[in-house]
Parts: sequence; structure tokens; C-alpha cells
Amino acid sequence: MFSPRDYLYNLVTCKIKGPLAAFLRGFLFILSLAYGLAVVILAFLYRINPARLNAKVISVGNITLGGTGKTTFVEYLCAELSSSGKKIAVLTRGYKRNAAGEGLAGMGDEPAMLQKKLPQVHVIVDKDRVKAGIKAIKDYAADTLILDDGLQQWRIFKDLEIVTIDATNPFGNYRMLPAGFLREPLSALKRADIFVLTQVASGQDTSVLTAKLKSINPRALIVESMHKPESFSNVRNPDELLSLNSFQCKNVAVFSGIGNPQGFENSLSLLGINIKLLFRFSDHHDYTQRELDGIVKAAQEKKMDAIITTQKDAVKIRQLETAGLAIFVLDIKLSITKNEAEFDRRLLKLYPV
Repeated sequence: MFSPRDYLYNLVTCKIKGPLAAFLRGFLFILSLAYGLAVVILAFLYRINPARLNAKVISVGNITLGGTGKTTFVEYLCAELSSSGKKIAVLTRGYKRNAAGEGLAGMGDEPAMLQKKLPQVHVIVDKDRVKAGIKAIKDYAADTLILDDGLQQWRIFKDLEIVTIDATNPFGNYRMLPAGFLREPLSALKRADIFVLTQVASGQDTSVLTAKLKSINPRALIVESMHKPESFSNVRNPDELLSLNSFQCKNVAVFSGIGNPQGFENSLSLLGINIKLLFRFSDHHDYTQRELDGIVKAAQEKKMDAIITTQKDAVKIRQLETAGLAIFVLDIKLSITKNEAEFDRRLLKLYPV
């Protein structure tokens, strides 16, 4: 039985056939035209007089729903700027956060992951990014504000607009929500200063995608990047690091609740790991103890050697009991593989000598 989210995904990707599905897709297309018009009008109006904050503002966003490696790139960006002495604050909405929670538990999965990995960076969760930016400058003397998921933050003046694009599936079916996955028309990419292509496999030909982006925005720099597995760590003891060949030729259970589970699973397969049990949940899924117990029990019954999940999911299950089979995390690090020097030049150009 499909959840409403799964049904909608299968509908717009034409995995569901028949007259009713065709009618529903037509109806969604009409809604997408209205949505697209509303987005264009709102973006225009908000950008007439954007709020200017007393710090450099760098936006990292995407034009589609789902995972494009945006948060991993924010982590990379924070590390780069922190190493050059900048005082960084990340401003994020904290999607599906627990407002009643305290500390990391109340931040949401992606902000909590960032804060844990980058203790020198202040991660501020607030739907009102202007308010969050003012707080970061006043309370933490931040000189650089990074807008996580910032492309649709039209109310704020940005010194640099970076758009991450999944090279494996850049624009979905090229339709706007709810008939497709685009959050804005492709013309919105004209605002970008830098395109970061993520999930670029070694030897992958990106010429068609690059030509498409250049036709939309010829002035933007196009950077290529890839997510490289770095190590494994134990959910219960993150300081316990294991080498990447620790599970080579082993039979494992895998679970994730991320926007692009296929990329994560491919990374494990390339390490020579046999995925024998697979559990996929919706992006930003909040795990229950019952669900986690079910995963562990199934893995034990099938005599799996281990259970592996993502960094983002690990944050969501640390408060739950994981008795039985150990759960490990694949630690990922982003690296720029093309135009890194030009990217660094444009980044540092923001700051006076």
C-alpha cells in the first residue's frame, strides 16, 4: 500500500498507468501552472527591496525537491571558510525539527548533523532567516552567513548564490510542483553565481548538462563534485572509526530516509558490500523505536553481518535503543573535482584584502 507521498511520486514519474492516472497528471499540470505563476510573482516582489545584513551572505540552495547534496556542500563550505579565519553561522529552517526538544534534538536532522560535525560553526534554526541572521551577527559576531536551502529566500540580499544540482537527475521531469519536482521555473537559475554539480561519478560525461546550464546562465561558474566515502563509524560510539574495507564482501542490512537513497546505496555497493536487506523511508523520516526494532530483528533473522545507515539518519536514531546488532554509519565527505581553483577565487573575492 502506497503512502500519499509515494503515490504522488509514482504518479508524476509515470510509474502508475491508466486513464485515472492520466487524468490526475493533467490536473496536477494545471495546478503546477498556477503554482509557477505565483512563485514568479512572489520572487519578483520580494526581490525588489531585499533585507541587507551586516555580513557576507552566501546562499546554498537547489531548484528541485529531494536530495542534491546541499547539506554536504554546506559542510564543505563551512570548513573552507573557517580555515581562513571567517566566523560562520549557518541559517536553516530545520525541516521537521522538534521545537520542544533541547540542543541537537530540537534542531532537525540536517542542522544537528552540521552542528555535531562543525562545532566551531553556529547553526541557527529559524524560519525567519532575517531574524536568524541578525541574531548571528549580534550574539556570535558572525561575519559570514550561510543560508542552507537559500535559493527561495528571496527576502535577503545575497553576496553569492550557489545552486547544487544532482548530476544524476538534475531537473526531474522538468515540471513544476505538484506535477513535477521543480520548486521554481528553470529561468530562476539565471540568479545563480555558481552551479555545483553533485554526485558526479568518475568519468561521467556532464557535457549535456553543462551546455544546458550555460544556455540558461552563461555567466555562472560550473563546478563538479563528488561524495567520497571516508570511513565507517559506530552509531553508539562515533569516535570508533572503521576503514572502508571493513564490510567488504559482507552481507548487510541498509536503511535510510534521505532524498536520494540510490546514491547512498551505490556508494556501499562500490565498496564491495552486499546489500541483502533494504529499508527506504521518506526524506527526513522520524524513526520510532518500533521501526528500529523491526529493522534490527529482520537483520538478525537474516543473519546479516551489520546494519548500515547514513550520517543524516544516525542523528535521528541516537536517542533510540539499538540493542542487538550494531549499527554503523557511512561517513561521507564532498570534494570538488573540477574548477576548484576558480571556485576558491570567487569565494575569497567576497572579502576585502
